[in-house]
Amino acid sequence: MKLWAPGGTFTLKNKRLASILYPVEESRGYQARGDLWSPGFFTIKLRAGDRATLVASTETVETMSVLDPNQVLDAERGRRRRLVAHATPQAREGIPAELVLAADQFIITPAGRTEETARAHAYGDEVRTVIAGYHWFTDWGRDTMISLEGLTLVTGRHVEAGYILRTFAHYVRDGLIPNMFPEGEKEGLYHTADATLWFFHAVQRYVELAGDQLTLSLLYPTMKAIVEAHTRGTRFGIHVDQRDGLITQGAEGYQLTWMDAKVDGWVVTPRRGKAVEINALWYNALKLMEQWAPAHGDNPCVYRDRAAQVQRSFNDRFWYADGGYLFDVVDAEGGGNDPKCRPNQVFSISLPHPVLARDRWEPVMCTVHDRLLTPVGLRSLAPGDPDYKSKYFGDLRARDAAYHQGTVWAWLVGAYIDAWLKVYPDDVVGARRALDGFVPHLDDACVGSISEIFDAEEPFTPRGCIAQAWSVAEVLRAWVRLLP
Repeated sequence: MKLWAPGGTFTLKNKRLASILYPVEESRGYQARGDLWSPGFFTIKLRAGDRATLVASTETVETMSVLDPNQVLDAERGRRRRLVAHATPQAREGIPAELVLAADQFIITPAGRTEETARAHAYGDEVRTVIAGYHWFTDWGRDTMISLEGLTLVTGRHVEAGYILRTFAHYVRDGLIPNMFPEGEKEGLYHTADATLWFFHAVQRYVELAGDQLTLSLLYPTMKAIVEAHTRGTRFGIHVDQRDGLITQGAEGYQLTWMDAKVDGWVVTPRRGKAVEINALWYNALKLMEQWAPAHGDNPCVYRDRAAQVQRSFNDRFWYADGGYLFDVVDAEGGGNDPKCRPNQVFSISLPHPVLARDRWEPVMCTVHDRLLTPVGLRSLAPGDPDYKSKYFGDLRARDAAYHQGTVWAWLVGAYIDAWLKVYPDDVVGARRALDGFVPHLDDACVGSISEIFDAEEPFTPRGCIAQAWSVAEVLRAWVRLLP
């Protein structure tokens, strides 16, 4: 700590306050009492017009002293102006500009991965990754791929987008990209069935918006190998059912979809079987490979035929006629199909290559609008379900029990708006209403950013991480899309 002020002093006066109660920690079931200690206090006398700055930093005193506070403030304002100036024109003022600044906080150079850094430098690259959320998450493959467009392409950071995609491509093992990198570890964990399929979507958005065909050529063999690995079967029971072409997944003790809450060995929403969004992503990946194959010397018919089989099977198997929406999982663990009304069905419409038959788009979106939409995203489960939880609150077990059982997720609003505009292309006003709740939220929780989750009922209290990458990314992307 350093005080920049005329005549400032520091007085050594040790003081300890014992057994302070931390109510938030107590509500979460954690150790909630601890001591506070102070070594002393700073003293300054200010006259009208005087300035004083207290700097707290993890850097050395020498680093802290390179620039005085006025210079630091000017430098930071200049950095922010540059970030906004580099963004797409629609994101250079108002709420989008604020979200451009929020997006910057998630793009980082990972610490401790010296081999990765050396390898990247040897190829003329830099290492970049995305922190999924503050304060608890590291970099997650799924979150990174979903966030890529909003965090890097809308913000004009195409070079870093390329770094991120090439970095994750290096870590592909058995046709899977890492689900996450544990803090301090060099190798990732691979227990995910959807992160790898989101990788195809991220590459498509990057190539379309950045025009980088060279990176596509570099990544194409990896993506081809991923399709082959999924077709023959890979880790955690992830494989194509040859009878219908659909992806099935599941392994005891693992949670492989984005609904991944687990506590003390209890997988809250295992969703083992053929999950609706996994197969929407699989179809989208096959159609992208069909599109890219000719330029890379491959026969597109292989991918076209597989995609056609997936589309037939999907529309035969996933339509829940009694509810007028899609099953969440078919051939579920224990047999049968899961009729829970969840937001995952939106991806069958929202992705660039929608797998769902056109005549079913409207009933699905009406159901999602009426039962799942809130001012700050989509509920993870419709009210009225026996497992529905209206609040994300309590100790770890209680919170994880609610995490994907009603709790609202902000990031889902992006897919909702994409799907809504496919069904109602002229209803921009209606689509924009889905973003209204985020305006006041930017002054709540983490000021200037968007929380991970919210309670499922009014007042939609923000919960979880106070700043979440895919929340910021998808709200920013959707907001810019709706601007003239």
